[in-house]
This record gives sequence, C-alpha cells and structure tokens, in this order.
Amino acid sequence: MLVALYDATDGANWANNDKWLSQSPIGKWYGVITDASGRVTYLSLPENQLTGPIPSELGNLANLRELSLYKNQLAGEVPTKLSGLTELIVLSLEFNQLTGPIPSELGNLANLLWLGLSGNQLAGEIPPELGGLANLGHLALDRNQLTGEIPPERSGLANLGSMVLASNQLSGPIPLEIGGLTGLLDLDLQDNRFSGTIPARLGDMTNLQSLFLSGNELTGQIPRELGNIANLLFLGLKDNRLTGCIPEELLAHIDDFPNLDLPFCDEPAGGYMAAERDVLTALYNATGGPNWVDNKNWLSDAPVGEWSGVVTDDSLRVVSLRLWGNRLTGTIPPEVGNLNRRRGLSLGKNQLTGTIPPELGGLAGLKLLDLRDNQLSGSIPQALGNLTRLYSLELNGNQLTGCVPAGLQDVQRNDLAELGLPFCRPGE
Repeated sequence: MLVALYDATDGANWANNDKWLSQSPIGKWYGVITDASGRVTYLSLPENQLTGPIPSELGNLANLRELSLYKNQLAGEVPTKLSGLTELIVLSLEFNQLTGPIPSELGNLANLLWLGLSGNQLAGEIPPELGGLANLGHLALDRNQLTGEIPPERSGLANLGSMVLASNQLSGPIPLEIGGLTGLLDLDLQDNRFSGTIPARLGDMTNLQSLFLSGNELTGQIPRELGNIANLLFLGLKDNRLTGCIPEELLAHIDDFPNLDLPFCDEPAGGYMAAERDVLTALYNATGGPNWVDNKNWLSDAPVGEWSGVVTDDSLRVVSLRLWGNRLTGTIPPEVGNLNRRRGLSLGKNQLTGTIPPELGGLAGLKLLDLRDNQLSGSIPQALGNLTRLYSLELNGNQLTGCVPAGLQDVQRNDLAELGLPFCRPGE
C-alpha cells in the first residue's frame, strides 16, 4: 500500500524519501508512524513534492488515524476508497491540484475531527453526507470550484468549531439552520454567490469569533441580532448589496464598515463626529485641559484627528486617545464610555483621581487600556470584565481595592499580579 503511494506519486523525486522501499521497518520510513504491532497509524508527507494521483490502495490502511498530504502537486480525484479508513481522525489534502467531486463516502468517516480540502480544483456540490460527521471540528473546503447551495443536513455537526467555504461558487440563501451550530467559532462564506438576507439567527452563535460574508450578493439590512455575539472579533460584510443602516451594536466588530457606504443606525443629532467632539470636550474640561503639557488644537475648529493625542480612522471616528504623561488632573468623565469605536485608551502617568468609570466597560472594541500610575481609587468596575477584545491592560500604580473582575484574567498583557488583588468570585 505504501509502495503504491510511492510509485503513483513519483517517490524517487520526493523532497524526502528517506528509507522508503528499503529493508528498514516501515515505521522508520520518512513520514510514517506505526503502532506496536507494526500497523501504519500516521502518514504525513506535506510539502514533499508528491505528484500524480492518490492511489486507492491507501484506503486499505485500516489503522490509519492521520493522512496529511497537503501542499503537494497531487492530481486526479479524491479516491472513494478512503472511506474505508474508519479510524481516521485527520484528512488533510489542502493545496494540491485535485479535481472531481468530493466523495459522498467521506461521510462514513465517523471519527474524523479535521477535513481539509482547501485550495484544490474540486467541483460539484457539497455532499449532504458530510453533515453526519458528528465529531468533526474543522471543515475547510475553500478555494475550490464548488457550486450549489449549502446542504440542509447539518444537524450532526454539533462539535464543529470552524467552517470555511470561501472562494467557491456557492449560491442560494445562507441557511437559517447554520445559526444552530452554536459551538462554531469561525464561519467564512466570503467570495461566493450567496443571495438573500443575512439570517438574524446567526446572532444565536454566541461563541463566534469571526464571521466573513464579504463578496457575495446579499441584500437587505444588517440584523441587529449580530450584536448578540459577545465574542465576535472580526465581521466582514463589504462587497454585497446591503441596504439600511449599520447597527451601533456592531461598530466594535466590523473592520470594513467604511466600505459599506451605509449610515449608522440611531445616529445622534448632529452626527457621530459632533457627539464625539462633545465627549472630548467633557474630558478636557474634567481633567484640567488648559494645564496639560500638550493640548494642541483641543477645542479648536480643527478636525479632532488633529487634536493632540487623538487618533481617528478613515471615517473620522475616534479610535484612540493617547494622553499618557500629559499632566491630566481631576476625574475621568463617564462620557468617555461613549467613544464606542475606540481601540485604545492611554491615560497613564497622570494625576487622575476618583474611580474608574464603569462606562468604560461599554467600549466593546477596546484593545488597550492604560490607566497606570495615577491616583485612582475604589474598586475595578465589574463592567470591565465585558471587554472581550482587550489585549493589554495596565492598572498598577493606583490605590485600587476590592477584587479583579474574573473576565479580565484572560487579558494577554496585564499587570494584574502587581495589584495584589484577588479575582472576584461569582456574585462579587
């Protein structure tokens, strides 16, 4: 069976064919792992210059648990006999030159955790039988030539964490049933021909971290229900035919919203830029703005992006405040929590007093929060635990008391240990 693979894929010219066809135990052949009884359990030859077809004889490796042949030059069809690999956990054939349909027989691989067929030339429809792979965690069929609709048979994919179907020619509506895949972390349907509206039920996938729907033919309004996805980090919607307005709940997540050419829903009177100017004015007045080290252009008629320490995006919305070491005094006004496009807030090394406003917990898009080395007191607001996108947190050098919200313990860069405060228990 291994000899058949060697012969069919020009083994003599592989990048590494160490000990293949030799008298050494096959467990010593490059890329081959065997169990105690000498049966092949892992066959991994990625990026190894394999050419030609995948021989059907591989389907006889009954104990095989992983078959990884990605990034080669394999051609021809995916053998239906691979369905005989009933112990298989990983089938990774990405980035080859495979053609033909996806065999429906792959739906028999009940133990499969990973199915990767991306970057080939596979055609036809997605077999509905794949919807019965109850253990499947990763399904990647992107960058092929697949057509038709997403099959309705998905009830068995309870453990699916990632579904990548981008860059095919899939069409029809996005099925409502996808919203039932509540364990899904990543859903990528971009660059296809999907039509109809975005199902509001996608908002039920509360564990979703990335949702890419760009480059389709979707119409109608953006459902507010997408704002229910608290862990959402990336949301791509551009290059569709969407109408209506952009829900405020999504502003922290849509990375391409300037390209949507849509107004914001519930825009304040005078527009968001005027509202943000009011917030910055409140900050200036509350923290001794006339005495700052650098207050260039503040409260002037210049665009706020030209005010010292203020950073705006392409739509002139405030995304960062950098007023570190600028001799701010007084208290942080709660209005600062209204700058909901903000990615960074740096007010460290000042003389700020009072408490941390709980309104800062509404800055859903916040990635950096630096309040260190001030004179802040009181407890850390529980609302800060809602900042799921927070990456860097600096609070030391203050007079904080109480406990640290449990939601902050996953922040990658933090000085929480230096605070000497315990994490809050449930109910605190």
